[in-house]
Amino acid sequence: MKTSKKILNDPKNVVSELIEGLSAASHGKLIKIDDVNALIKSKLPSNKVGLLIGGGSGHEPLFPGFIGENMADGAAMGNVFAAPAPDIILAATKRLDQGNGVLYVYGNYAGDNMNFDIASEMALDENINVKTVRVWDDVASAPLDKISERRGIAGDLFVIKIAGAVSSVSADLEEAYRVTAKARDHVRSMGVAVSAGSIPETGEPTFELPDDEIEIGMGLHGEPGVSREKMMSADELVERMMTKIMDDLPFRKGDEVCLLINNLGSTTFMELLIVNRKVRQVLADASVTIYDTVIGSFCTCQEMAGFSITMMKVDDELKKYYDMPANSLAFVKS
Repeated sequence: MKTSKKILNDPKNVVSELIEGLSAASHGKLIKIDDVNALIKSKLPSNKVGLLIGGGSGHEPLFPGFIGENMADGAAMGNVFAAPAPDIILAATKRLDQGNGVLYVYGNYAGDNMNFDIASEMALDENINVKTVRVWDDVASAPLDKISERRGIAGDLFVIKIAGAVSSVSADLEEAYRVTAKARDHVRSMGVAVSAGSIPETGEPTFELPDDEIEIGMGLHGEPGVSREKMMSADELVERMMTKIMDDLPFRKGDEVCLLINNLGSTTFMELLIVNRKVRQVLADASVTIYDTVIGSFCTCQEMAGFSITMMKVDDELKKYYDMPANSLAFVKS
């Protein structure tokens, strides 16, 4: 089994050191909370709903890269591929609460669910109201009638974008929750992988995949997908993925969508553009209009080779919040 070389100091310090590096890149706009692995804005507008995102590290720029103007207010970070502890989440929650409560947005994984739920109960004991939106966009991870059991993958980006916008203009936690949950319910994703990422402390790959095979529906940590098959052309692969995604919501003639082609770590931009070419052909044939296109690395798994496709169906309300300018280290919208 081949190990992966990484540019690190002590592998046990990767989370705290990446936070320090991101904070430095923000030129004082983002600060680390003392003694815990959480990053927050240094200046918070008063009378707004706080937006806290978070999850395991190792998926950068998700989550800390999405803190910024009309984006998240803070991120609670766990160790690589591990949920943040409740005390980290609570510390961030207390710093972000401006009197109108805090909205949690994170991927739907057992550890995250448990720890954020514990933190929300602790926050309530301190008279801080909390609402939670779990992102479950991965169509490969559970059938539609068990949607709440699905994993959260790159669809996090679109949900965080909407949540950041609505929480920046609304002082009503229930309204921020409603709009964010609506965005979540309009997002669908699917990923594929041709090689594994690795764990920084060991350098060992998270799964094994023969050189001539591809995992369709692969999870963000290497969880099994819907099938493991021989390599195929980009066009054939995209057609299969798009059929699964479009049938699930479903996406219909006349719909408008925001499209995300996400690099899982080491896939080239050339490959992503070839994927985008075919996705657009499929959508044109289905008379689905693309409202906006985002291509790049937003939700990764170290050096995993592969990509995911995400679509968010938009209406006038979601367009309003999606179109609001956003400025974070990893995502900018003018």
